[in-house]
Amino acid sequence: MRFQKIAPPVLLLSLALGAAFGQDNSPTRALGLPMESANLPVQKIGPQDLIGIQVYDSPEFSRTIRVLDSGEIRLPMIPEPIKVSGLYPDDISVLIQDALKRAHLLVDPFVTVTVAEYHSRPISVTGAVKLPTIFQAIGSVSLLDALAKAGGPADNAGGELVVTRPNGPNGAPSVQHIPIKALNTGTDPLLNVPLQGGDMVLVPVIGTVVVAGNVHLSGIYPVQDSGTTTVMTAIAQAQGLGDYKPKKVYIYRPDSQGVKKEIEVDLSEILKRKKPDVTLQARDVLYVPDNNGKKNFDIWMDRIAGVGTGAATGSLIYRSAPR
Repeated sequence: MRFQKIAPPVLLLSLALGAAFGQDNSPTRALGLPMESANLPVQKIGPQDLIGIQVYDSPEFSRTIRVLDSGEIRLPMIPEPIKVSGLYPDDISVLIQDALKRAHLLVDPFVTVTVAEYHSRPISVTGAVKLPTIFQAIGSVSLLDALAKAGGPADNAGGELVVTRPNGPNGAPSVQHIPIKALNTGTDPLLNVPLQGGDMVLVPVIGTVVVAGNVHLSGIYPVQDSGTTTVMTAIAQAQGLGDYKPKKVYIYRPDSQGVKKEIEVDLSEILKRKKPDVTLQARDVLYVPDNNGKKNFDIWMDRIAGVGTGAATGSLIYRSAPR
């Protein structure tokens, strides 16, 4: 069944007046009506967005429809799908008008398209935040806006966050590391980068180190701001050395393959201020030998083998009783 409709007298009068005053009333042009719904700003349409289609004086074609994952919509009695992804609502209205005319369903359709819901531009904020969230990038969204929606960094947040974009400057995915402290203080406004749909913000948990052996409180301790956690500060976090003062301590640092490499540190020279303190990195294991030397060293390495420094603190707390 085909629908052949004549424009009503009021619309004809409007078109005549428009022609008299030089307005462009071409049937291929969407007429200037508000293109927003529920105060949603007009943005390009994408998959899973919900749009409202209104065809004047043709309720059988008016409906709310969700864009398919392919970026298309399908309308009744129109044989071919309409590609709408990447277009603005008024561009889509023109395509629907043309499709209705090509299918001989309406002579001069008057179509408006509005946005009911956006679902195609999610921004995720995960990791060490108070309220991990996914929300739609409607309008302009900055990095601080995204952090605010997630309740801000949690107490166990590290010193930086990571912004991953699916489409970087060259069209390839890009990763940007941004220091949280400088972002919050506003010392560099350029750090508050604008975000777009598809961007992901990760706030990593603060890095940790394991301090084990001849200290008063062996355990897992947070790494402080970059460059400030050293052998001496880590020993201080573990409430100091036991009764025995070893000449050397050992750092076990995993490489890119996860294999721990041994780094020997001359503690006695550091204590005498003859050598600089050694900076620790996240995931380091600092082992402090006691007077039994190698024997207890092997015992401790058996205990910490396979235990990641991101594990719960309670999984690796060994108390060294004073001798």
